[in-house]
Amino acid sequence: MAIKHNQQIPHNHFRKDWQRRVRCHFDQAGKKSSRRIARRAKAAAVAPRPVDKLRPVVRCPSIKYNRRTRLGRGFTLAELKAAGIPKLYAPTIGISVDARRQNLSEESLAANVARLKAYKARLIVFPKKSNKPKAADTPKDQQSAETTQSIRAAFAVEDAIAAGFSEIKKGDLPKSTDAYKTLRKARSDAKLVGVREKRAKDKADAEAAKK
Repeated sequence: MAIKHNQQIPHNHFRKDWQRRVRCHFDQAGKKSSRRIARRAKAAAVAPRPVDKLRPVVRCPSIKYNRRTRLGRGFTLAELKAAGIPKLYAPTIGISVDARRQNLSEESLAANVARLKAYKARLIVFPKKSNKPKAADTPKDQQSAETTQSIRAAFAVEDAIAAGFSEIKKGDLPKSTDAYKTLRKARSDAKLVGVREKRAKDKADAEAAKK
């Protein structure tokens, strides 16, 4: 706070007991082991169900990172409809749903629909009651307990630049290309189009008057 007028200088308290407010993470190695044991216990408890959910492939935000792809929050309702999966049934089979996200391109829609169909083809749904199987359950002859429990590993996102984008190297461009001059000339041509048309018309009228 700024000091104004002829007032008393505030008494600042800088000698706090800061040692009580500092936390030293000496338990990092132990916590790492605890998390690993907890993951194994969870996988054993929910087996043969997967321990994570299937998530869509989306573009990173901003112009700086929009060439990169990552896992999104959930599939859109349009993607689920195109893949033939009901929106209320999807969360029950390990598919995350995000009703807020919208598809802004056909490429992302097609990629995520293909991802859903690939997951659906590999999916094995065990009936809750063995004597009363439902239509959505996997037939008994195709049921197998040998299923992967890590969807993230089975349907990983490629780290490379996605299809449709290619890295442009300096040697790929012609030497005469100058982006700044090209844009400057295009802007100038668009600005002076009316002036140049009038000038050409006046010149043609003057030549016609001489004849």
